[in-house]
Amino acid sequence: MAHDSDILDGLREALTVSPDNIPLRRQLATLLLNQGHVDEAEQELLRGLRMAPESEQLKVALGECYLRQGKPADALDIIQPLAQRPGCAAATLLLLAKLLLRLQRQPEAIKAYQQAKARDAKLHDDQLDALLHRSDRGAPAPEPGGGHAPKWSDDDDDLFGEDDDDIPFGGDEHVRISDISGHATSGGAASGGDVEKPKINFNDVGGMSAIKQQIDVKIIQPLKHPEIYEAYGKKIGGGILLYGPPGCGKTHLARATAGQVDAAFINVALHDVLSSYLGESERRLNALFEQARRHTPAVLFFDEVDALAASRSDLRESWSRRIINKFLEELDGVTSTNEGVLILAATNAPWHLDSAFRRPGRFDRILFVPPPDEPAREAILRILLKGKPLDEVDFGKLAAKAAKFSGADLKAAVDLAVESKLEEAIKSGRPSPLHTRDLLAAVKQVRPSTVEWFATARNYALYANEAGLYDDVLSHLKLK
Repeated sequence: MAHDSDILDGLREALTVSPDNIPLRRQLATLLLNQGHVDEAEQELLRGLRMAPESEQLKVALGECYLRQGKPADALDIIQPLAQRPGCAAATLLLLAKLLLRLQRQPEAIKAYQQAKARDAKLHDDQLDALLHRSDRGAPAPEPGGGHAPKWSDDDDDLFGEDDDDIPFGGDEHVRISDISGHATSGGAASGGDVEKPKINFNDVGGMSAIKQQIDVKIIQPLKHPEIYEAYGKKIGGGILLYGPPGCGKTHLARATAGQVDAAFINVALHDVLSSYLGESERRLNALFEQARRHTPAVLFFDEVDALAASRSDLRESWSRRIINKFLEELDGVTSTNEGVLILAATNAPWHLDSAFRRPGRFDRILFVPPPDEPAREAILRILLKGKPLDEVDFGKLAAKAAKFSGADLKAAVDLAVESKLEEAIKSGRPSPLHTRDLLAAVKQVRPSTVEWFATARNYALYANEAGLYDDVLSHLKLK
């Protein structure tokens, strides 16, 4: 369809503006796969993995890509290690089951499918359902084509503590993941566009005292003392834009803001808005705002907002401009009031955002979310390792060695340390405790993801900072 082609062209063009935007690249690959452009989708996913080699979403998408290319063994090499991780997504287990079935390893496929459905009962696959039904009736399954069973069991999730979704920080970790086959994964956070009532508040956010104070003045106090603000003619609502390196807690902060005032929280990802049908993206955007208006007080949170609100001067496609114009219209409350709707957005690339979004009444407060400092890193590590078997861990030493790490980088280091212990624990039948040396070794393997971001941000802060937008970046880099 012509509209599909326009969407693909627009996404490709947006990536030329924001080449390091991983969710945008994943969305492009998903659309390419859905339209049968499997080889091109593979190339986009490989580019994304070069920038984010630990991304489970990209690896799952690449596994699906290889499955469609008739390379299930290659896909299994990618997906099976993910399935062995504690708390892996239901869609990952579903894809593992499909791959095992394709490789004629039916008993293992049944086991993986049962795991997937235990985590998300709504998942469905006709072939696997038929195989599971046959197994339940006691009919013998065909002989498997060889290989070893995956090294996980029903109890593996509890071996090292809480699931990943419980980690109280981390931006991209809470973005909704959609299985390319059309199934939504399960997880601790609500799916994009769904209304949730967060159970966390500012007490669950380490550090960020200055940012929390500004959010308190802009959002929380007006809700607590509406009569005072009404006396001065101030509306309850408005917008705040959070920017900074990926993985530093922007999404977690937004969710905690909603929890702080007992407000509804609606997390909007790119794929909740974009559609290949003419006018559908604008309709979806309006529906999200209307949903927030029906559930006031509500926090409507747009992640990776630069992908939806890129500078119109950089875009040639008319459909992109229509989405931006509709977004601005909804922010202004042209046809409906936004009273009681608190609009938060996050971006890793504020320099790509259309300047119209920074006008008063829209995202008129722009806050820099830096990487955690040393005390905050220590607090994050304590939270990440809570409930896991430990032996005399020196948290202060770990935090000092993890300079420039984002919250997501710290999580990656802990995951590596846990993975190094999992095989040993499975063989012995009991958890092997983590030591400081295990965690230090893992920290050495992780390259801080914030370094590249600051290299880019530094140039904008030094040479494109006429309005002082990036003064906080200069202060963080000690250039001001």
